Amino acid sequence: MENTETARSCTNCGVMGAGKYCNNCGNNFTVKRITTPGILHDVFHFFTHLDKGFGYTLKQLIVAPGTMQREYIEGQRSKHQKPFSMFFICASVTALVRYWIDLSLTSYYHSANAGETNFFHQYMVLMHSLLLPLYALVTFLIFYKSKYNYAEIAVFLLYTVGMFFLITDLIAALRLVWPNVDTDYIELVSLGLYNAVTCLHFFNNSNKWVVLVKSVISMVGVYFIANFGQDFVISLLKH
Repeated sequence: MENTETARSCTNCGVMGAGKYCNNCGNNFTVKRITTPGILHDVFHFFTHLDKGFGYTLKQLIVAPGTMQREYIEGQRSKHQKPFSMFFICASVTALVRYWIDLSLTSYYHSANAGETNFFHQYMVLMHSLLLPLYALVTFLIFYKSKYNYAEIAVFLLYTVGMFFLITDLIAALRLVWPNVDTDYIELVSLGLYNAVTCLHFFNNSNKWVVLVKSVISMVGVYFIANFGQDFVISLLKH
């Protein structure tokens, strides 16, 4: 049967072709108008069918911490946000959120610390980026009997610390309701629990109790290194 389809120009790449999709770029020849129901459908689809990139990686870090990092290291990488970009996105979001929280506290409660405000707005991402190799070294030494090398532990921590940032955002938001609340202990407990679950799923071939103890030790080590770095930077800002 003779093909009577009329050739059309692709609106995406300009190549002529027939059928439903462009043979060159795969774009649909039929261009649908953008409508409000279509936008709402896209938003609903984004939140219910996250299948690639930042959204998918964030979802996996929430529902399958440790498993997500292990699968990425073992080769399932096409759907995930790259570790460095994930880390910097999370860190940048946290810097902005913390800066906004401190500004809100300054405006409404007059209780924000100027040094902390400057730190979270300008230096937090840089500080944690510089300290992350040390975090990875501490974790690598504590879990040195695992099958993972230093670089793989570093990737594991890029995702994990990135998630730490977002968790601390939620905890820091408590200060908007209770401006004088000390969130340090809440952060330590919350991050410790998340880290323990993450390590149990990541180092899943080791004894669970051994992993649990080592996760607590590594968490405390990383926490004190981070706090020392933060206090040091803030002290410099005050002079």
